[in-house]
Amino acid sequence: MRTLILFLLLIALGWVSLPWLKQHLPPQFNPFTPLSVTDPPGWMTQMKMKRLASDPDACLAVMRRAQQAGFVSFSERPAVSGQCPLSHPLRIQKFGPVSLSSSFLASCPMAVASTMYALRSRAQTAQQMQSPLVRISHVGSYACRNIYHRAQGRLSEHATADAWDVTAFQLADGQRLEVSRHWQQPEEKAAMLHTLWRGGCGVFGNALGPDYNASHASHFHLGMRGAGYCR
Repeated sequence: MRTLILFLLLIALGWVSLPWLKQHLPPQFNPFTPLSVTDPPGWMTQMKMKRLASDPDACLAVMRRAQQAGFVSFSERPAVSGQCPLSHPLRIQKFGPVSLSSSFLASCPMAVASTMYALRSRAQTAQQMQSPLVRISHVGSYACRNIYHRAQGRLSEHATADAWDVTAFQLADGQRLEVSRHWQQPEEKAAMLHTLWRGGCGVFGNALGPDYNASHASHFHLGMRGAGYCR
């Protein structure tokens, strides 16, 4: 009986505390606030990201708020049919002051994650290299193919526009960090690239780099599957 009374008291206390928790919990611990692209990485942010995959309207709302704040420029595109359909694709043009080597088509969750990644990467380069990120080079997101371009096997994350392959980063002072050339040297550029790769682990479901296998020697594969898998 005492256990039941204690349990009911805890429930009542939690219910009474709910308004305070909604208002005062920081974003990385608050399950009640909508996701923002400026939220810090963490398990709660990852959980909110996963929710967006099954809630297209909420995902699009996140992107529209981000665009209104100047964090990203994108357009909504028609659904793609065929072997690799996309129901609510977005075309990303740039991330605020960070330009792209070309626009790319992305699922909405990938659009949210890539926006968060670009904003965080800009802050990381400004801190570590004393020069903010201004341009990202990549080789696309959407591609209707199997993993590793194999004739047989499961579809790649690219087939659902849930992966983004990044090849290089350019800073405001003119420095260019290329994954294929600078992963191991010179020391300063290599250290920055490792920081940028690890930064993807806190935002995407998986972040694969040159140490994963030879197929990723030239780029970072940033995908939505998984929960912070880093190799």
